[in-house]
Amino acid sequence: MDIEKLLKELKQQLVTLLGDKYKEFKPEIQKDIIAFLEGSKEKLERWTLLLASSSLTEEEFSWLLKSQQDLIALKALQGAGLSKIKINNIKNTIIQTVIKTVILSI
Repeated sequence: MDIEKLLKELKQQLVTLLGDKYKEFKPEIQKDIIAFLEGSKEKLERWTLLLASSSLTEEEFSWLLKSQQDLIALKALQGAGLSKIKINNIKNTIIQTVIKTVILSI
């Protein structure tokens, strides 16, 4: 499994997903997404390999990724005054996108 290719695909999907909805913050959102993916790279790689080898179930993988939700810093959107509920919904969307993309890549 090529983790670099996976991270590139995740970045493209997330930037497109969030950038379309929050066009005025697209460059800042892109920075936040890259920071999250780089910060989670080692764990994401390890968990993906464990999932691919059936050492983790999809549910365990999902739980592990959801534990990383607090690492997603959407500074641009927070600075724009979005509510915590809306930001948490966006974080959930990011996590769900990562989960779906990884599972489909295996």
